[in-house]
Amino acid sequence: MTLPSPPMALSDSDYVIVGLAHCFTKQDGNLVPVKILEPVPSAYFEALTKGVPTSYKALYSLQLGNLLKDQQPILTNLPVDTKDVQFCKDFVERTLAAVRTYQSREDIQATLPCGQVFSEINFSTEKKRILNAANRVTADDNVKQHKYTHMTL
Repeated sequence: MTLPSPPMALSDSDYVIVGLAHCFTKQDGNLVPVKILEPVPSAYFEALTKGVPTSYKALYSLQLGNLLKDQQPILTNLPVDTKDVQFCKDFVERTLAAVRTYQSREDIQATLPCGQVFSEINFSTEKKRILNAANRVTADDNVKQHKYTHMTL
């Protein structure tokens, strides 16, 4: 029986990609646009390079130290205009998880070297990302069945 290896230690120089997403919030029945900065795991980055539609306008390759200081998110030293930009929910935890996905992916680090911007994205708001959407289930959501569905004929 082999034991799982301990998580790799992270340093300020570790590589990560963050995306600037164009999302929406629902306020008083209206959709309000919101800019969100969120980490992008390596598997999703690969999907984005293949042309998957996304709410990201641009991706930025950075070092972890450019995003976090003392386990707190920071907006300084970013290659993006940070006016009106918000951090995603659970930004610190998600960023640390995303960093780990790039530790063994030197191919991605070569594709988008640190400090570069990836803007060849299939940006689309056709399917809007609504951050505060609430899913309310009603009786109308029930599947209507034929009255003989559960009978043996």
